[in-house]
Amino acid sequence: MSVPAQSAATAVPPGGQPRKAALAAWIGSALEYYDFFIYGSAAALIFPKVFFDESDPATATLLSLATFGVAYAARPVGALFLGHFGDRIGRKKIMVFTLLLMGLSTFLIGCLPTRAQVGGLAPVLLVLCRVLQGISAAGEQASASSMSLEHAPPNRRGFFTSFTLSGTQGGQLIATLVFIAVSQLPEDQLMSWGWRVPFWLSVAVAVAGWFIRRTLQETPAFARQAAGEGVVRLPLVTLVRHHWADVLRVIGGALIASVSTIFTVWALAYATSDAVGMSRTSMLWVGALANLVALGAIPAWATLSDRIGRRPVYLIGAVGSAAAMSGYLWAISTGSYPLIMLLGVVAFGVVYSAANGVWPSFYGEMFSTRVRLSGMAIGTQIGFAVAGFAVTFAAQIAGPGGDDWSAVALFTAALCVPPVIAALSARETHTLATEDLGSHTPRETSRPETVTA
Repeated sequence: MSVPAQSAATAVPPGGQPRKAALAAWIGSALEYYDFFIYGSAAALIFPKVFFDESDPATATLLSLATFGVAYAARPVGALFLGHFGDRIGRKKIMVFTLLLMGLSTFLIGCLPTRAQVGGLAPVLLVLCRVLQGISAAGEQASASSMSLEHAPPNRRGFFTSFTLSGTQGGQLIATLVFIAVSQLPEDQLMSWGWRVPFWLSVAVAVAGWFIRRTLQETPAFARQAAGEGVVRLPLVTLVRHHWADVLRVIGGALIASVSTIFTVWALAYATSDAVGMSRTSMLWVGALANLVALGAIPAWATLSDRIGRRPVYLIGAVGSAAAMSGYLWAISTGSYPLIMLLGVVAFGVVYSAANGVWPSFYGEMFSTRVRLSGMAIGTQIGFAVAGFAVTFAAQIAGPGGDDWSAVALFTAALCVPPVIAALSARETHTLATEDLGSHTPRETSRPETVTA
C-alpha cells in the first residue's frame, strides 16, 4: 500500500534503518578516503623516493602522482561490474565486498618491497594494488549513497545521504593525523618503515565497518522493487535507453572532485617543494583543520538542500570552488602560513563542502531504484577518472619548476564549468517521493528488461 501524499514526506519507509545506513555509509567512506588520502600524501611526499628513481626528482614525482591517477582509471571498469551486481543482488552485498577489498589492497601497499629491494617490480606491484583500490572505490560511494538514500525519509534524503561524504572528510582527517604523527619520525626511519604504518592501520577501520554492515538490512525500496516488478537484467542497457542524459550529467558533475584531488595532492606537493618551502607537517595541519570544518559543513549544506533544493546548494559549491581554490593556491605562493590556513579552510572546508555534501542525493535522485547504483557508479567513476588524473595534468601545467600556480588555478576553475552546466540542466528532485524518482523516463517499466526476483 502506498503512503498517503500528506504523510509521504515524513514517514520512514517500512523497515527503513536511516541512522544505521548512514553510519554504515560513513564508516565505509571513511575507510575509502583514509586509504586514498594516505596514498595521495605518500605519492606526494614518500613514494618518489621509495618506488622511483631518485636521480631525477621531478620525473619521480610526476610518475608517483600518475600512480595516484591509476586508481581513477580503474574506477569505470569497477563501476560497470559492481554497478551491475548492485542493481541485481542488492546494495548490502556490494557494500561488504568493497569494504573488504579496499582494506586488503591498502594493507598490501604497506607490505610492498621498495625499488632498492626489487628494482622495477616495486612500482608494478604498487600500481596493481592501486588498481584494486580503484575497483573497490568504484562501488563504495555509489552503493553507500544508494543505501542511505533508500533507507531515509523522503524529506531528509539530503541529510542522511550526506553521511557518505562526511565519511570521506572523516577518513581524510584521520589519515592526516596519522600522517602527521609518522612524519615526525627521523627521515631514515620514515622512508624505511614509518610510511608503512598508516597503510597497515586500515585493517582496523575495515573490521569496524564489517561489523556494522553485516547486520544492516537491504533497503526497503530495493526489496519492494525485487518483489514487485523485478530487478533489471542488464542495468547498463536500461541506462543507455532511458537515463543517458542523467548519466552524462553525473559524469560532468563528478569533475568537481578535481578540486579535492588538486587540494590534497598537487597543492601539498607544491607547498612543500623548494619553490615555496613549507614543511610537511604544517601543510598536513591545513588539511586536517579543513576536513574538521567540513565534518560540520557537509551535513549543514545537505540539510539546507532538503529545504531549498539540491541545485542551488550544489551550484554554490561548484562556482565558489573555482574562485576559492584560486585564492588558496595564491596563498601558497606567498608562503604566508596564516593566509594558507585561512583560505585552505574556506576553500575546502566550507565552499567545496556545498557541492560535496549534496551530490550523493543530487545524483542518486536522478535515477529510479532499478538502476540507481549503476547510474551513480558509472557516471561518477568516469568523471572521477578525469579528476584523478587532474593531479598529473596540474603537475605538467605548473611548468618545469612546478611553481606556476596561476595556470593550475585556471585549470581547476575550468574543471568546475562542467559541474555547473550539469546542475543547471538537471531538474530539482528534493520534493519528490522516493518511489517517484527517475519516473520522468518513459517505458522504463517495460517487462522484457526485467527478471523477477
